[in-house]
Amino acid sequence: MASTSAKQTGWDDVVVHVVTGKGGTGKTTAAASLALALASRGKTVLLCEVEGRQGIAQLFDVPPLPYEETLVASGPDDGGDLYALAIDPESALLEYLAMYYRLGRAGKALDRFGVIDFATTIAPGVRDVLLTGKVYEAVYRNKRGKNDRVYDAVVLDAPPTGRIAQFLNVNSELAGLAKVGPIRTQADSIMTLLRSPKTAVHITTLLEDMPVQEAADAIDELHDIDLRVGAVMVNMARRKELDEEARELAISGDLPRAQIEKDLARVDIEATTELVDGLLAEAQEHAERRALEDEQRERIAALGVPSYELPRLADGVDLGGLYELAAHLCEQGMA
Repeated sequence: MASTSAKQTGWDDVVVHVVTGKGGTGKTTAAASLALALASRGKTVLLCEVEGRQGIAQLFDVPPLPYEETLVASGPDDGGDLYALAIDPESALLEYLAMYYRLGRAGKALDRFGVIDFATTIAPGVRDVLLTGKVYEAVYRNKRGKNDRVYDAVVLDAPPTGRIAQFLNVNSELAGLAKVGPIRTQADSIMTLLRSPKTAVHITTLLEDMPVQEAADAIDELHDIDLRVGAVMVNMARRKELDEEARELAISGDLPRAQIEKDLARVDIEATTELVDGLLAEAQEHAERRALEDEQRERIAALGVPSYELPRLADGVDLGGLYELAAHLCEQGMA
């Protein structure tokens, strides 16, 4: 896939791509595919995770990620680079103390005494400020005159849709904890970024009833807190193996059995009754599944946001599969 960095997409103004979705929909795969697609456009991209699952490391087949921006892939041809980072609240707080209070050794002493774990446990709002604060720092790093790496885009593999509004609405979570002070100031700065045109929240779903409904609910929640909804990313979509006419025949059980037997004989395959019955049953199952999926596509279209599809990969998702999925996103214009 050749790099086409000059191509305009609907997300050229977006710097922070937040990816969420119902558990089991493959949001980490979607986030990684989007990050790799952006890198294939010549961008330097940071892919972050915040749930401590090391899902990114597993996808890219690299050792568990430290709290350090690590190169995990490069875009094809003259593409950019993709770095990854596993953000944990304890390391983020130590960095915060060192950066804003010059508490290098003192901060590590607090960690040894368990103060950091205590603070992030009793105050979930503070924890989320620290996690999203690292994303904020990566976005505005160049404005602070640092010599560290500057990113064109940051992709955040965020918590599931059931917690995404709470996770991103850090101001609300801090309302009863910090009305003034540096943590509050940090939260206000983060919310300014999250509510700006620089940020979009993409929702991963499957073509199934419950994930689509949860995507719809998440869109409503995000609108309620004034966050920009990006796209719906349909994961594991089945390829269209039958045209409309053949699909209707398969569902009704009217596919031409004699023609199937002739086609098998033409390639020297014995058309036993068991084999033909199995093929007809498989075709019917596929056609019925496609019909149900098309109903969910109609529901997604009615949500009023752009949608993109990631195909189901027969051999599962490995690094080669991620490049394939990234190419699909590029072809559809998401990156």
